[in-house]
Amino acid sequence: MTYKMEIGYRIRELREIQSYTREYLAEVVGISPKFLYEIETGKKGFSADVLYRISKALSVSCDYIMTGEDAKQRGNEKIMCVLESLNPIQTYRIQSMLQVLCDITKSI
Repeated sequence: MTYKMEIGYRIRELREIQSYTREYLAEVVGISPKFLYEIETGKKGFSADVLYRISKALSVSCDYIMTGEDAKQRGNEKIMCVLESLNPIQTYRIQSMLQVLCDITKSI
């Protein structure tokens, strides 16, 4: 897999985790869906400005998109993507469940 393909794979994976269509993400970033497709498939590179806009739209660092960082950080980025896609009621429920889990692990 080429470097461009790896970057494109990470972008596509993050987009899909957040349930964004290619058209939606392209609109938010200010590029065409065709160009986003070419980025995701590794056919085209992109500017630092586009990288910045994609990273902001996907709520990840530019570093993550470019390098993939380490597995732990990647897991944290995925969790953040999922959490940011929740509505306020879902967020509250997840926070409550996490608090219960933390309390349980303290007593073990």
